[in-house]
Amino acid sequence: MPPLLRDSALTAAFDHGAGRYDRLVALNPGYHAQLRRSARRLGLTDGGAGRRVLDLGCGTGASTAALAAAFPAAQIVGVDASAGMLERARAKRWPSRVRFVHAPAEELRRAEVGGPFDAVLAGYLFRNLTDPDAVLRTVHGLLTPGGRLAVHEYALGGRRVDRLVWDAVCRGVILPLGTATGDRDLYRHLWRSVAAFDTAPTFGARLGRAGFERVRVLPLPGWQTGITHTFVGHRADAETDRAETGRAETDGARTGRARSGDVEEGGAR
Repeated sequence: MPPLLRDSALTAAFDHGAGRYDRLVALNPGYHAQLRRSARRLGLTDGGAGRRVLDLGCGTGASTAALAAAFPAAQIVGVDASAGMLERARAKRWPSRVRFVHAPAEELRRAEVGGPFDAVLAGYLFRNLTDPDAVLRTVHGLLTPGGRLAVHEYALGGRRVDRLVWDAVCRGVILPLGTATGDRDLYRHLWRSVAAFDTAPTFGARLGRAGFERVRVLPLPGWQTGITHTFVGHRADAETDRAETGRAETDGARTGRARSGDVEEGGAR
């Protein structure tokens, strides 16, 4: 079996499939509603007034639209590695508070995507990364003290039935559609990347190790229950940051320790 697509090979596959991507995801019941749910779980108040939000892995802009709807006063920056997907995103109508940047998640600083951001949404991104831990650390550093990350991702719940449902959907729907549109390699990657990725509790623990606090693992409703989750984590607030810095200086050096966050299984909201 061929290896998973990574880096430039995966970007090329997304470029090739960009023109058909929106039509295919529209066949997924609840796709856009689920993204809006994950965006709302960032919990920004006042419509996001005065806040900056990063949409990391924005694709053709579905997650960007979810953020724009959830936070109608926030400044939003959408970033994606695929030029083809971004071309589709930019062709849509957006308010002036939305802009897009072409960059891989691993090269945000080189692309001058600088913080601080009050919130970050990453939709269907982390299972596609060669080094998800490095990108989580980068995102943590881009957030304001108290800032929030929401990861919307295919991550199986860990039960055998979750894997069986995912395999059945892929064999019966996703692969036939991908084959019919000439994008079989991309959609075969989608199937296999989910199976190879962390389970939901494992990815929640990964956020904790990257320094995120108050990590919650929240299921999504409908057929995706047990298959897709929202992971929400916070960067420590300013007071906690100062206390940690003080303790590290007392010890002689700040070592950048990794902690495990408390991972909750929450009900879908």
